[in-house]
Amino acid sequence: MRLLVFVVLMLAWTAAAKDRFLVYVGTYTRGDSRGIYAYRFDARTGGVEPLGLAAEANNASFLAVHPNRKYLYAVGETGGGGQGGIVYSFAIDPVGGKLKPLNQVSSVGAGPCHLSLDRPGRHVFVANYGGGSVAVLPVNADGTVREASSFVQHKGTVADPKRQGGPHGHAIETSPDGKFVWAADLGLDQMVSYRFDPAKGTIVPNDPPFASLAPRSGPRHFAFHPNGRFVYVINEISRTVTGFAYDKSRGSMREIQTAPTVPKEVTSGSTAEIAVHPSGDFLYGSNRGHDSIAAFRIDKKTGMLTSLGTFPTQGRVPRNFAIDPTGRWLWAANQNSNNIVLFRIDRASGKLEPSGKVLENPIPVCVLFVPL
Repeated sequence: MRLLVFVVLMLAWTAAAKDRFLVYVGTYTRGDSRGIYAYRFDARTGGVEPLGLAAEANNASFLAVHPNRKYLYAVGETGGGGQGGIVYSFAIDPVGGKLKPLNQVSSVGAGPCHLSLDRPGRHVFVANYGGGSVAVLPVNADGTVREASSFVQHKGTVADPKRQGGPHGHAIETSPDGKFVWAADLGLDQMVSYRFDPAKGTIVPNDPPFASLAPRSGPRHFAFHPNGRFVYVINEISRTVTGFAYDKSRGSMREIQTAPTVPKEVTSGSTAEIAVHPSGDFLYGSNRGHDSIAAFRIDKKTGMLTSLGTFPTQGRVPRNFAIDPTGRWLWAANQNSNNIVLFRIDRASGKLEPSGKVLENPIPVCVLFVPL
């Protein structure tokens, strides 16, 4: 009988643990903002406990967690001279949520704005917006990062010199199988493809070397579908989402659809973040200026999108948002109104329902869920 009770309690504890997260928020450090902030979140009840400042870090505008959940990484979106921007590494305190600084290294380019890790957690990939480049940084067993093992400077012509200026690396991720690394370049209107050697920590141009988007699209961020067959790119300038069919054997993309993220009458603003729902049924993208989340239903067989409309974020300039791993909640980070608004996701329709929960947070620009 005692054994049965123990098993029941353990199962209940395990089920509850799957619903609990630390949530970290990256910010631009001006005004009242000092770095990375933390919350404790229960996705089952919607309960949120603010934990305050987790770590001081200059312009920690984008965050990523190590697969072992022990370490957190952030870009320091700083200057143009010398070594350029910074990549920070931190150890996570799972109890109090504090972040212990481990080390920092150069991103080898100005204005790093995005980073990610490979599945084993042995490399950090960073995209430098200001420098128009990408780099690979090896990760040590203790979570610290080393100087870059690979660096590529993007080159090419731009469709709109005034708006796009030149190459601008804006996002970087590995393919689901880890064989390729993809980078969105906002200036070149390209999804750039690299072959990745995990033993050496190097990336080299793939064949084909990129997938093109329409001129003046401005690809910003992208997301793979859970089935690995499709990729969705949100275009900052044209306020659209482009869907691609993905060939995992070649590491190549073929465009299948481009859909607007705002109503036809909207002629200004820009997009920012994109995410596929964990179920693979829905896609979401944020609109700055229109200050909304665009929602789409995904046809899992064809990858085609059907619009579900837009949902106001109840704040200004939603630079980022994140869906919790259970798929129940979307946190919208409104940069210019200093708040994060929590929405429930209707699992049947994909539509967003305001929960009434609003978190005051200075200049939020990235939301990251870390399972406990």
